[in-house]
Amino acid sequence: MIKRLALATAALGLLAAPAVQADDHKEMTKGEAKLAKMLEGRVAGEPESCITTIGSRSMQRIDDTALVYKSGKTIWVNYTKTPESIDDGDYLVIRKFSGSQLCRTDQVTTRDRASNMFSGVIFLDDFIPYRLPEEG
Repeated sequence: MIKRLALATAALGLLAAPAVQADDHKEMTKGEAKLAKMLEGRVAGEPESCITTIGSRSMQRIDDTALVYKSGKTIWVNYTKTPESIDDGDYLVIRKFSGSQLCRTDQVTTRDRASNMFSGVIFLDDFIPYRLPEEG
């Protein structure tokens, strides 16, 4: 009898589990959905504290989500410590301390495109490379 009760309780727990998961699952924001589409089919690599930036290639801003830098076949994503400060209506002012590299220790501020007024600070985190899986 006790064994049956334990099995029945376990079975009820399994039936209830999907309902709990569904409640915890929140929908992606517009920015998260845009980033997910960009990274579709790619695999994350080891995070790096600095990336080499070339010429005038610019950092793409994805509102309230991340900064993205494309280099060759690699998409570098910096989720930042302050994603809420990322707004497409602003432009980035980056003060680099490592020459041609962009590092998590560099200073990034934002300015409003329309008024040119200071609008915030973005604290960088590690850069995560996303690459297409190697075929083989």
